[in-house]
Formats: sequence, C-alpha cells, structure tokens
Amino acid sequence: MFGTVVIGIGIAGSVRIRDLLNPLPSSPAEHLKLLGFVSRRSLGNVHNVKQISLQDALDSTEVQAAIISTDNRNHHESIRMFLEAGKHVLVEYPMALSAKAAHELWEMAEQKGKILHVEHIELLTEEYKQLKKEVAGKELVKGTLHFTGGPLDEEHSGFPAFSGIARLTWLVDLFGDLTVTSATRVEQKEKNYSRMTAHFQTANKRPLTWIEERAPGLKRNKMINFCFKSGCLEDLPQAPNSSVGLFMQDLILFAKKLLGQVSKEDLAAEKRRILHCLNLAEEIQMHCERPAKLYS
Repeated sequence: MFGTVVIGIGIAGSVRIRDLLNPLPSSPAEHLKLLGFVSRRSLGNVHNVKQISLQDALDSTEVQAAIISTDNRNHHESIRMFLEAGKHVLVEYPMALSAKAAHELWEMAEQKGKILHVEHIELLTEEYKQLKKEVAGKELVKGTLHFTGGPLDEEHSGFPAFSGIARLTWLVDLFGDLTVTSATRVEQKEKNYSRMTAHFQTANKRPLTWIEERAPGLKRNKMINFCFKSGCLEDLPQAPNSSVGLFMQDLILFAKKLLGQVSKEDLAAEKRRILHCLNLAEEIQMHCERPAKLYS
C-alpha cells in the first residue's frame, strides 16, 4: 500500500479524494491509501478524510505519494517539495510553466528514484481514442485544431500555450514531433478576449495550426479540420463515455507505475512527449511576446 495525500481541494482535488476512497475494484488503484489532504483553507474533514498540514505531509514516513491539484503556478514548487521529501508525485497538467523547470523536476525525480506522473486525461477520453484510430495510417496534408472557452486568470493558470497544453498534446500524440514556425496573440483586455494562434510543421513538413480562443460566453468546444491525402476529417468522432471515469483511469495508471507495471520504454516515451510539449509551449510564448518589428 502507498500512503497518499491530496494537495488542493478544488474540483479536481475533490474528485481525487472521491476516487481514492472508492477505487475501481481489483484495480491497481486499490494500492493507494488516502491518509489526508492539504489545503490553504481550514476545512477540517472532507468525506471523513482529515486535513493535515503541508509540513506533516512532507515529514510523514507513512506518506509515500502526493497528488497535486493546485493552481498551475504552484505546481513547480509543490512537485519540488515532495520530490525532495522522497515522495512519488502525481500532478495535474501542466507540470510547470517553463520548460527549464520541467526538465529540472524530471531530473530530480530520476535522481531520487521516484515516479513523476503528469495527468493527461485528454488522451484517455473515448472521443480522443476514436479520433486517433481514424487518423492512424493516414498521410496529413494540413490541419487545424481550434479550441474555444471562457476566460482564465493567467496569473494562476499561466500563458495560454501552457494552460491549453491538452490541445498541444493531442497534436503531438497524433502527428509526432512538431516544430514551431510562428505564433501570435491578439488580446482585447477590456473585453477579456484572447486568441493565440500557433503554426507548426510536422517532421514531413506538413502545416498544422493550433488556435486557443477565450472570451466571456464562449462555449467550451474543440473544432478540427484535418486534411489527409485520402480526404478531410472535419468533425470529432462520436463515442460513448467510458464506464470508468477519466480521473480514475489516470489514478490506475499512476498506481501501475508505482507497482512497476509500466515498461521503461513506455515511461521514457511519455516523458519525452510531455517535455517536448512543454518546450513547444515555451517557444510559442516567446514568439507571442516578442516585440513587433517596426518598419520605417
């Protein structure tokens, strides 16, 4: 059994507590034992789970793993503290708001011999699994992924290339390593409107575009237009939801890693993909924040 604590009790943290208390029967998640939760607020007990201090969670020899569900800006420091304390870590994406920090944290995890697992439930949805099947084996000509949603507080969530890294992860998982060719951002702060557009090339020099658009009242939605030599895919496939929740699937994957049930090859491939996406996110941010050239 791995004694586990949850750090942060927002929506995701509350779901983590629920899943830890009710693991899928006969699954690896049954090897995770919830010992408490940490929150900046004084909450006492939640679902009969006791609140403990951050220091107690770090110091306790009974705690072997931490699940971090805090604001994006706090992920880096929280991961660092728990790795330094010799704990395994599961963290919500993005694991950090800079590529350098992410590389340093992964190096620390490997030096300590600890599992660092980054949640990417967007790859676990039935909709995405079906999309991946439909894309498999097809030769891309060009493609666009356009996400819309409500505004985010960037002070807590980070630059859109990081807060929206789920969409970037889709593109990398579907089409392989990407190279940023350009990126721009339009903001209308008085309207709380933001639109980031990033252009990529695949290894075969095929163009891909990612648009992340946010404004009050914008419905949360993903639109695709992937054109292949065999035809275009303009709608996400319909797929029934899995009987196992996404966070539970993620928890099972974390537990499998703790139990040594994931191959070194799969772990290395996942690490490479996560760090590649964070490198791309940082490059996109640098392009967007570069001062516009003035021509006389």
